[in-house]
Amino acid sequence: MNPSLQVPFPLSTNLQDNVKWLKQQLGESSDMNYRQFELGVYPDTNGVAMFYIEGIVKYDIINEHITKPLLSSQENESYWRQDICFHDLLCQAITISDLSLSFDGDTIVSALLEGKTILFADGYNEALIAGTAGWEKRAVDEPQTQTVVRGPKEGFTEDLRTNTALIRRKIRSPQLRFLSLHIGRVTQTEVVIAYLVGITDPKVVEEARQRLARIDTDSVLESGYLEEYIEDVTYSPFPTIMNTERPDSAAAGLLEGQIAILVDGTPFVLQAPVTFFRFLQSSEDYYQRFDIATFIRIIRYISFFVSMLLPALYIAITTFHQEMLPTTLLISLAAQREGVPLPALAEAFLMEITFEVLREAGVRMPRVIGSAISIVGALVLGQASVQAGLVSAAMVIIVSFTAISNFVTPALNMAVAARLIRFGLMLLAGTFGLFGILTGCMAILIHLASLRSFGVPYLTPIAPLVMTRLLDTFIRVPRWLAMVRPLSKTNRTRQKPYDKPSPPPKNRL
Repeated sequence: MNPSLQVPFPLSTNLQDNVKWLKQQLGESSDMNYRQFELGVYPDTNGVAMFYIEGIVKYDIINEHITKPLLSSQENESYWRQDICFHDLLCQAITISDLSLSFDGDTIVSALLEGKTILFADGYNEALIAGTAGWEKRAVDEPQTQTVVRGPKEGFTEDLRTNTALIRRKIRSPQLRFLSLHIGRVTQTEVVIAYLVGITDPKVVEEARQRLARIDTDSVLESGYLEEYIEDVTYSPFPTIMNTERPDSAAAGLLEGQIAILVDGTPFVLQAPVTFFRFLQSSEDYYQRFDIATFIRIIRYISFFVSMLLPALYIAITTFHQEMLPTTLLISLAAQREGVPLPALAEAFLMEITFEVLREAGVRMPRVIGSAISIVGALVLGQASVQAGLVSAAMVIIVSFTAISNFVTPALNMAVAARLIRFGLMLLAGTFGLFGILTGCMAILIHLASLRSFGVPYLTPIAPLVMTRLLDTFIRVPRWLAMVRPLSKTNRTRQKPYDKPSPPPKNRL
């Protein structure tokens, strides 16, 4: 039952009782619009009451397809002389395709809050529900967090139906299904599970539905709420559910055997199951030549490990293992650190924390004063801090390159995980040197091997080893060689075997 309902109410045949009851449900809220008028021919006139919520309905639909036809019908007396019930006459007059009858109070209140128009008629214990929902919404625009040079420039919006339509436009197949749920005792947020029949594992769909159905909370305002409820492992920095703003990425995931979870009110769509390596791949990998995409993908892997390990390696080598450095470089580093009062570990922490503060300030501060943070950042992370003797020039280079490498990771939540782990590895490096880093890396590897995403091992296809899927993990194979769906257990074949493309013999020179 809708929690907004104070008590279950069977609709009455008395119009005023129904009007009074519905007004009480919303506490006579100022945004609820109510109008009552008489229809029919004297002496057989009936009172009709109409309710809708301002701001979430399309006024032109109400005016053109409900109010105007009903009032115009008054001019035709023969219309009201027909030997059919008054409710059927109303249904004939209202020219809206989405029209239904209900005597359930919960359904009526929910429909009203969704933007539909409710009509009560005197003498009937049922309500007419007309689909008039509509509101101002953001136009489809380029995604802000997942930009590409080549590829579609459209991104998801906050409107759920726009997002389902964007996916439907990519996959025009009857196999594409949308399973709808409402989550949140107060917000009643609509959540949709998208999947492809015959490709997505039915067990994954059912598991997702059950996990979502178990959620009993008062509100769902963003897909991040659901992510914390349905992910396999909570206490881990590594995400086991992916999010995307791109319809092409969501469609590609569906075609590979994933499910997509869309939440009304947010442009971020969840994708599952997912593996570790999927977070380091970009949609653009598949829009350009395979050799270029492979080169960029390898750069991306290297950058991820650099963003996680570089400061720790610098601390370990300069503190415990100076013999690993060439003499010239060692003398240069020693000369730079001559006036620095802090050890390498404290120096690195100071710079990393400063950068994190600058990054957070850059995200939160108004754009009109964004240039100020750039100037301050350049002074703090630049020559000024070196001249002040707080940090060495080498440390500035290390922190800057680490930060730039972190931005290369396509998935923001995986990039954040690398940032978090970096601080732990820096502590291990400052305490135990390279042995500490090695111990930390082994612990991370064991933890990664233990993770699951909706039953799929997180390090697939490395652990467990799946040879057929290795091709599209570290390198991007040509499309004509990618014959297997990575995450589908029910339909593994993506395409028939295709020979290497070559021109017909008659066209050869």
